[in-house]
Amino acid sequence: MQGTNLVTLNDVYRARRVVSKYLPRTLLMASPALSKRLGFEAYVKCENTLPTGAFKVRGGVNLVSRLSKEQKRMGVITASTGNHGQSVAYAASVFGVRTIVGMAEGANPIKVEAIRSFGASVEFHGSDFDEARVWAEKEAENKGYTYIHTANEPMLIAGVGTIYLEIMEDLPDVDVIIVPIGGGTSAAAACIVAKTINPKVKVIGVQAEKAPAVYLSWKNKRMIETKSAETFAEGLATRVPFKLTLSTLNRMIDDIILVTDEEIERAILILLETTHQLAEGAGAASTAAAFKIREKLQGKKVVLVLSGGNLTLKNLNTIFKAHSHPPLAGSSGDVV
Repeated sequence: MQGTNLVTLNDVYRARRVVSKYLPRTLLMASPALSKRLGFEAYVKCENTLPTGAFKVRGGVNLVSRLSKEQKRMGVITASTGNHGQSVAYAASVFGVRTIVGMAEGANPIKVEAIRSFGASVEFHGSDFDEARVWAEKEAENKGYTYIHTANEPMLIAGVGTIYLEIMEDLPDVDVIIVPIGGGTSAAAACIVAKTINPKVKVIGVQAEKAPAVYLSWKNKRMIETKSAETFAEGLATRVPFKLTLSTLNRMIDDIILVTDEEIERAILILLETTHQLAEGAGAASTAAAFKIREKLQGKKVVLVLSGGNLTLKNLNTIFKAHSHPPLAGSSGDVV
């Protein structure tokens, strides 16, 4: 069901009429404790509180609601590192549509079980997301399923854009929005919504240092695939940029920052300490980037998009052990 049509603010308003029926508005949390450590006014957009624990469900609900009767009858298929699969599975459960999700071997077990809990089937293929994606695309072609791409879907972007309508309504004088980039739907939506409403708003994207396909493509203004995407933050782990979202980012995003896995891990713990919110790797990337460029953000009102909270206890335990000695910085100053 891929498309290349550009998404407009009106598309996002239309999406909200659907999304608001099935999903709650999420909290935009003012955090004095986090603001003190960063040195500027920081707000956290808590997408981890949605039913799937991540922002993507907004796009899934919008897209699946618009499938034809025949498409719903035949069923849908997608590929995912986890959150997109949950999004499609949740939406399909709402609208009674059969769903298959292709995932890489070794996918996050919490996300696998969550996808299954919404009634979808999970098929494991390949060593990473992009190999699972190729399998799902072929399966759709061979069996007549509607294939839902993780990013090249205007209705996904429009649904995700409802995040930024909420932000702009709750904090009209926001200066900067920092958003993680995997496939790029959220960053593209942020640009479309925030900059259309207020062209002065800056949108900054974040990628993992070892999964920089979108950053390299944006920097060089051409599609660049990487050989690997070696980050524990599976929501950021894509080797291939996508045409629809990249075209928007090339035109509109103000900057893209790279962060290390260690910086993301520290940001997870800082968010737990200061906001009491659990972030997965991708969800903490915006906070990691904020610490990295905090000198440039002094005096600004900054929204950090906590895009998801689906972190395994095993990963959380590993992060605690890795950063327990010396104690978390930030109580004394530097954090990342």
